Amino acid sequence: MTSSQTTAPQHAISRAVAAMDEQVDNVLDAPVWSMSDDEAAATLVRLTRLSSRISELEARVALQAVAVGVGSSVGATSTQAWWATRTSQTHRSTAAKMHVAEALGRWDLVRQALSSGAILTEQAQVIVRALDDLPDDVNPETRVLAEKHLVDLAADHDAVDLRRLGRGLLDVIDPAAGEEEERRRLEEEERKARQRMRLTMSDDGHGSCHGRFTIPAAQGAMLKKILQGLSAPKHQTAIHGAGVERKPSPERMGAAFCELIERYPTDRLPNAGGVNATVVITMPLETLLGAEKAATLDTGDKITASQARRLACEAGIVPAVLGGKSEVLDLGRTRRFFSKAQLLALGIQQGGCTADGCDWPPSMCHAHHDTFWSHGGNTDLKDGRLLCPRHHARAHDPTFTMTMLPGGKVAFTRRT
Repeated sequence: MTSSQTTAPQHAISRAVAAMDEQVDNVLDAPVWSMSDDEAAATLVRLTRLSSRISELEARVALQAVAVGVGSSVGATSTQAWWATRTSQTHRSTAAKMHVAEALGRWDLVRQALSSGAILTEQAQVIVRALDDLPDDVNPETRVLAEKHLVDLAADHDAVDLRRLGRGLLDVIDPAAGEEEERRRLEEEERKARQRMRLTMSDDGHGSCHGRFTIPAAQGAMLKKILQGLSAPKHQTAIHGAGVERKPSPERMGAAFCELIERYPTDRLPNAGGVNATVVITMPLETLLGAEKAATLDTGDKITASQARRLACEAGIVPAVLGGKSEVLDLGRTRRFFSKAQLLALGIQQGGCTADGCDWPPSMCHAHHDTFWSHGGNTDLKDGRLLCPRHHARAHDPTFTMTMLPGGKVAFTRRT
């Protein structure tokens, strides 16, 4: 309906809509700079409530449009389809509105609250969804109590809170039934979540791997906690230095995921083909000793020499070092990695990362060989030092020089 229509509306709702349309036309170019803060605040709240009241009117008219077959005269497949096309809305949007309109026809108390502006449209959507999800065996009296309970809660809770409260609705109005329903619902959700578990991965051939996964909410929360811890500002400051004290970004969460994979203990991995399911990295002896020739994973993928040497210090891969005729010279060593007891001793002796100025705690440090293991270094306490992930990476980065300082500390300087 627009103010330019010539046919005078007859129905009270039609006349009200036309009047509102005309009133909005009158203030299209009205400046707002003269509004005081109190008036601006009050008007903004009123507009929000008005928008919800209009959405209830829209829902009622939409149901009537379906009842009288609006759109059928022009061959539309449905009133909803006609509505979407006529107003340039998406079909998803009109379908959602029609769903709410139908629900408001079933839940009159919610409709009245929306019509009066007591609740907002998004609150009404959440409430009717929670009410429709009530078990079929809930009696009508209990349903009325549930509807009133959620409408009352809407005065102090937004849609997000109402969605959470709606899940425990029966606990309030019928505790015995609520406990049984919660058990049934959780079991059903967990069963479906296990059925939907998926993980797909693909290599794009340009050095990156892409994937998607679907896991149960509990494991998703665990993974998120782990990655947030690894990408937290304090952790990132220790690795990259000051200036990264901000909320973890998708890039940092991705880096944290890589760190989680690299740091996963091999003694927790299952056996595959008689050996731990670790990645084997094949490299010429000269690469391990410092040459810049690429190394090859047992999957056929290639990585840089610097990354290969860094990973060779971790328990997540097995280095297969080849001689001139490609014969295997060494497939790891039985005491290549420091034992738990040695790590505890290093923590007690060194107190954390031994890089000058670093305060990384022992529990989050890597054990590094002063004389590289690839250069014949021994896995002994006197040859070991703790380095945080950042400084351990620098110890194997050819662009940095590691210098021993008095007192057992080390310093890193960029090579020029």
